[in-house]
Amino acid sequence: MRRRLSQLDLALTSGVSQRHVSFLESGRARPSRAMVLQLSEALDVPLRDRNGWLTAAGFAPVFSSRALEDPQMAQVMGAVRMMLTAHAPFPAVALDRAWNVVMANAPFEQLGALLGEDIWTRVGGDRPNLMRLFFHPDGIRPFVVNWRDIGPLMWRRAQREADAAGGQETRAILDELTPLQDAEMLWSPADTALVPVLAFELDVGGLHLSMFAVVATFGTAQDVTADELRIETLFPADAATEALFRGAAAAAG
Repeated sequence: MRRRLSQLDLALTSGVSQRHVSFLESGRARPSRAMVLQLSEALDVPLRDRNGWLTAAGFAPVFSSRALEDPQMAQVMGAVRMMLTAHAPFPAVALDRAWNVVMANAPFEQLGALLGEDIWTRVGGDRPNLMRLFFHPDGIRPFVVNWRDIGPLMWRRAQREADAAGGQETRAILDELTPLQDAEMLWSPADTALVPVLAFELDVGGLHLSMFAVVATFGTAQDVTADELRIETLFPADAATEALFRGAAAAAG
């Protein structure tokens, strides 16, 4: 995890003296349980990694990690379902920390079907995964008109999330997909216009769609699973795309 904070920055952010931060970093002082939680809160560390920090410091984890099917997660999953449904007629999908699809609304499923009924089989994996959908050559890439603009930005985002969230699954998917990428596209800065959001433009059989994404997370999560859930909502970037989605919803209705 990289925060690019100096000892002084961390001290000011966490309310701990710089001297004590220095002692902790050098190993001259051993952090208490409260200190681990205080520093991890200041650094906005994901709950899974806070548990890891506690374990490394010799303390028991404090944040539970419930399965999505756990009855105590019913309220959370109900909220996710409501958000996805309310976003129709535009696509929306709920993902875990490794970009695995947890839940999706009907417009997202219809958008996937446009790419081919076998789209998830083509990109591989034992479950639908948005990282594979975007970065596998047989996924969405051939349909993205502005791939040279959007691809490097998406890849860097995936790398940042892998570094921040940790976890072997996320890193393993990135390692699997890296040999399939164009090195020049990945590591060269994208030459894009300075606009508020960069839309990705799809051309599927002559049907042109222009969309941008907004990501939502649970701001007060106290469970690892809930903390790692995020909802990706797609919005039309032009009037024509909005009309297409609304027209499709009306026809289906």
